[in-house]
Amino acid sequence: MDIAYSKDFEELNKAKHERNTFDCGIAGLNTFLAKHALQNFKAGVSITKVLPYSEPESNGKHSVCAFYCTSVTTMQAESLPQAIASKLPRYPIPLFLVAQLAVDKKTQGQGVGEAALMNALEHLTRVNENMRAVAVVVDCIDVNAKDFYQRYGFEHLCEVNGRERLFISMNDVLAAVGSR
Repeated sequence: MDIAYSKDFEELNKAKHERNTFDCGIAGLNTFLAKHALQNFKAGVSITKVLPYSEPESNGKHSVCAFYCTSVTTMQAESLPQAIASKLPRYPIPLFLVAQLAVDKKTQGQGVGEAALMNALEHLTRVNENMRAVAVVVDCIDVNAKDFYQRYGFEHLCEVNGRERLFISMNDVLAAVGSR
């Protein structure tokens, strides 16, 4: 049975969104949404957008169906694939980071993860209009995440803090978003 959720992602707001009921099956992602997403936003570190369920809880807030968190990072140009690196200056290069992305267990397998990723990439193309980046990177929490991102054109880049980092060039993101 499909569960109704909003059509639009919106910025996480503690007055509107019930964060503590979210469960994607990975404790670290659940904890991030419940305890760290708003703190990171207030600290100027990242932004988290959520896709709320349509029906509010008894407290009037909407539980979260899916969320993603974006930020910026840098990497030495030499760490990027040669075809990209050869065109770049030899100092740290700006990248966008999809730092977190998760779907509540109740709606997994319904295309919500794809919707979250596409919304994140569309958001980053708008950011790219004012603050340029070379690529979008993700640090895969497990093999399922790796398989998911590779279906959308992300490629292996390197290892970061014990996780596989994948990337997609901003030119490829712009082409993909423009074709939607």
